[in-house]
Parts: sequence; structure tokens; C-alpha cells
Amino acid sequence: MAHIESEESDFRRARGTGTQSVYTVLRKEILDMTLLPGDALEEVRLSERFGMSRTPVREALLRLSGEGLVTTLPNRNTIVSQIDFAALPTYFDALTLMYRVTTRGAAQRARAEAMGNIRKRQEEFAAAVKARDALAMIEANREFHVAIAELAGNSYYTAFFSRLLDEGRRILRLYYRTFDDRLPRQYVDEHEEMIAAIEKREVGLADKLASKHAEQIVKQIQDYLARDLHDPIDLPAG
Repeated sequence: MAHIESEESDFRRARGTGTQSVYTVLRKEILDMTLLPGDALEEVRLSERFGMSRTPVREALLRLSGEGLVTTLPNRNTIVSQIDFAALPTYFDALTLMYRVTTRGAAQRARAEAMGNIRKRQEEFAAAVKARDALAMIEANREFHVAIAELAGNSYYTAFFSRLLDEGRRILRLYYRTFDDRLPRQYVDEHEEMIAAIEKREVGLADKLASKHAEQIVKQIQDYLARDLHDPIDLPAG
């Protein structure tokens, strides 16, 4: 009996590991635009690709669906979700708010020993910008702002901000392409200014810098969309 229970436990663990690996790979490929909006995600082909049954593939797709990254159509086919450009104004509002709230909160709680992770993430971001590695830039930028949110100390803010940053990865990837992946140095410098304000616990300045940083990114993405989409959309900043 114990032998049977052990085998069942091993099976559940193996299936869970398979689901996680499929989920992790597909999520990354969707967020970095390797898989484009509208691309089909066929269970049979995915199971062949990953060398496993359709069950963990189906479970991974369900998790991705819960995050809004994939969509199941009426015919039961699954595709990479389209980017909802019409919803961007409200997305930008939420993003700007979280930039401000988390940076302000970090400045209120700043401690010298807590700045190490933020500085490490900033170094990774600067290195990615120098290397013109767009995917590394996007990842390092996310981790930089999440580190600031963690210092602010509100786990709800951190979780919400992380989700917003993840949802925006595909937009950032499209945007960076307009620079030929040569991101202006000003983004690195603005991060440094935010770090300095947090370290000095200058709450008002940290809030101002975060707001300026967010609004500038939003404006440039809006300009890109208005210029490059076939049907330009008016995306007000706030």
C-alpha cells in the first residue's frame, strides 16, 4: 500500500514539474514576443515539442489563460492573446500610480542595508542597455522596479505592480524595436536619480522622479503606437 502511494506521489510530482516547465517556457516566449499575438498553441504539437503527454500541456495552458496570456476560442483552439490596445489608457494610469506609490514607499522605508538588491538590479539593467539586449533590458527593468516595491513593504502593491510589469512586456518589446534596441542612456540615469532619492529618504523627490519616469515612458509608447499602428489610437496620459 505504501509502495502504491509512493508511486502516485511520484506521478503527481512529475506531472507538476512537467506543467511548470511548459508554463515557464511558453510564458517567457509569449512575454518576449517569440510567440506573437494570435499564434496557435496546439496541444498535440506542444506535447511533441516538450516530450510529454497532453495533460501537463493542457494544465499549463489553463494557467496561462488565467493570466490572460492565452485565449481559448469557441472552436476550442487556443491562441496567444491579442494585445488590447484599447485598454492601454487605463493600464497606463495603473502603471503610473504603481511607479509612484512604490518608489515613494521605498523612500519612506529606506535603509542602507536594503539597497543592495536595488543596486544589483540597476547594474543588470545598465549592462543590458549597453549590450543592446532588449529581452535582458525588459527583465532587468522589471526586477529593478519590483525590488523597489519590495522595499516599500506592501506585498499587495508588489504583486499588482509585478503583474502590470509582466503585462507590459510585449508593449515594451515592440517599443524597443523602434530604437533598434539602442535604449537611450537617459533611462539608466533616471533609475540612478530614483535610487539617490530613495537612499536620502527624500519622499517628495522620489515621487516626482517616479512620476516623471513613468509619464515619459507612457508618452513615448503612445507616440510609437500613434505612428506605427495602421489605425492610430488616441491614448491620453491621464
